[in-house]
Amino acid sequence: MKHLISILLLACAVVTAPVQAEQVRYISDNLFTYMHKGPSTQFRIIGSVNAGTKVALLETNKETGFSRVTDDRGRSGWVNSDFVSRQVGLQARVPALESELTKVKAALAEATKSSDEQNAGLKNSLALRNTQISEMEEKSINLNDQLTVSQAEIRELRAKIDTQKDDLLMKWFTYGSMVAGFGLLLGLVLPHIIPRRRKRNNGWA
Repeated sequence: MKHLISILLLACAVVTAPVQAEQVRYISDNLFTYMHKGPSTQFRIIGSVNAGTKVALLETNKETGFSRVTDDRGRSGWVNSDFVSRQVGLQARVPALESELTKVKAALAEATKSSDEQNAGLKNSLALRNTQISEMEEKSINLNDQLTVSQAEIRELRAKIDTQKDDLLMKWFTYGSMVAGFGLLLGLVLPHIIPRRRKRNNGWA
């Protein structure tokens, strides 16, 4: 039982009550302690004081280890000093602990709810971003395909232009050759067609 009480004391150590006055004490959590008529167990037992009871410390006998107190019922007597503590007993601390625990649970539930809402918002935002990224990737693929087709068309057009240039040069060369040949032919034929004029006598002969 003492071991269990010690564990409970350790678990509840986080909640403490302020001491109202130097002479205010509490009977420690040992179920109860006997109150004697005098400062030792040799004196008659006049009653018992339950654990956690608020008492007023009147004096302390260091030789016997007993303290004279007055309890909440107005009784005065001596109890073992080991059972007189400045700390509030479990009976007063447990409700405070339960209240604090309720508040912590409520705060935790609120934080969990807020966290869930934030996570849901983040998930929705992430899904939207993933959709947008997928659409952009698809558009990029389409643009790349269009670019590839356009580049192929440009290469074909350039090849046609180069071919047309070559054809045009060939035509000009052909026309030039024909003109040159025709001129040469005329140069050879015309002298034979047109008769030569005789030189006029100027009468001096």
